[in-house]
Amino acid sequence: MRRRKIINVLLNLLVVAILIVTLFPFFIMLTTALKTDAASVAYPPELWPGEITFQHFQDIVNPMIFPFFRYLANSFLIAFITAVASVIICSLGGYSLAKLNFFGKRQIHNVTLVVYMFSGILLIVPLFQIFNSIGLIDNRFAVILACLVSSMPAALSMLVSYFQKIPDSIEEAARIDGLNRVQVIFKVVMPLSVPGIMSVFSYVFMQAWNNFLFANTFLSSMEKQTLIIGMRNLFTSQDYVWGRMMVASLLTAIPVIIVFSLVERFISGGRLDGGVKG
Repeated sequence: MRRRKIINVLLNLLVVAILIVTLFPFFIMLTTALKTDAASVAYPPELWPGEITFQHFQDIVNPMIFPFFRYLANSFLIAFITAVASVIICSLGGYSLAKLNFFGKRQIHNVTLVVYMFSGILLIVPLFQIFNSIGLIDNRFAVILACLVSSMPAALSMLVSYFQKIPDSIEEAARIDGLNRVQVIFKVVMPLSVPGIMSVFSYVFMQAWNNFLFANTFLSSMEKQTLIIGMRNLFTSQDYVWGRMMVASLLTAIPVIIVFSLVERFISGGRLDGGVKG
């Protein structure tokens, strides 16, 4: 018993140490955002600012310095549409690969896994040629399509694995109750698959939100650029100061945290228990 208590204490200390190491960069970001320009480059550095200022927060939301809200709207539009489209397409495709029998099923699944092996940098040239030929360069829709192409194989694989865990007896019971295949999908399978669907939504949203390569390649107009590209521009502009960069980084992370917090309760909970009565 005493040995078990010692092990539990050590494990708790390990968790605390990991949390400190993980959260320390965010602490530095916050304190730097609250420091004056002189304090942010002072040596030796201060862990907590002696003089707190909110000037950097005001500068970041000032359109003359950094059009934060325009970049925020572009990033959210791209990430949200990409996530919703991926959920719709991959839900139907994942169900087909998991539950239906048709010619070429295994080959299709294998091809999606092969595409998953290609990184975005390998897809950028053919995608650029395709989008350029159809006039989608400097169009947010091009970034959405590119993010879909790069994230769908993983999202599809995740949903296939989740749908395979749903017992066939649940669908059979629904068919006996008079539901057809489409009704079974939307009234039985999809509600039971909310944790998997929300996991895919959050994964694709974060991938699209943080994507730099596609946004930097396909978007050139300032009014269409995303937060990630805007931060790069801020870093290389004359308005660059450490405090502003830290504020921009913190504000960029907040929407992802909010989205994950909203879907976390669906991800952590299962819905299969009690689906079929004994």
